[in-house]
Amino acid sequence: MSIDENTAARVAKLARIRVEEADLPALAQEFNAILGFIEQLNEVDVDEVEPMTSVTPMRLKRREDLVSDGNRQGEILANAPDAREGFFAVPKVVE
Repeated sequence: MSIDENTAARVAKLARIRVEEADLPALAQEFNAILGFIEQLNEVDVDEVEPMTSVTPMRLKRREDLVSDGNRQGEILANAPDAREGFFAVPKVVE
């Protein structure tokens, strides 16, 4: 795949980047270099490579999935400008 100047101008417009007409050939060349690098990456055989979550081998920390209300109602409501009966109090917006 090759990017021409018209396509480079369209990509710049979609990305909302102002590119001067004189700079379009250089931009198209950069896009083509990026696409060439991607083609090189597509040639690498990764069939027997496991996906990684990190470059260093480590297990993800796991915690037990328990449902809880957090027991922090008082702390949370302390930040509210107006709280009544254990809830946030807000102005009525529907008549």
